[in-house]
Amino acid sequence: MSSALFYALVGVGLLSLGLYALVVHEHLLRKILAINIMGSGVFLLLVALAKHSADAVPDAVPQAMVITGIVVAVSATALALVLMLRLAAATGRARLSDDQDAQH
Repeated sequence: MSSALFYALVGVGLLSLGLYALVVHEHLLRKILAINIMGSGVFLLLVALAKHSADAVPDAVPQAMVITGIVVAVSATALALVLMLRLAAATGRARLSDDQDAQH
């Protein structure tokens, strides 16, 4: 098994695990963490795609995309956490629900 295939398989595993957690959990912090796990899976897939063959030099474009994606993911996570804290301060809960009583 090559390292690119291993990275691709781990990336798909992380992507599916994050998608499952995003759908199952109701708490916003767990949803934010699930999105971060999904992003890590995408980064691993891009790293796996960067290496075409064993003797060739890896492509620099996917590596640059991963570095840029990490910076964007950190910024998006910070924004999501601030929005979650504001929602928790306004409603007293850090959960999203479909209840009509919670939408006063």
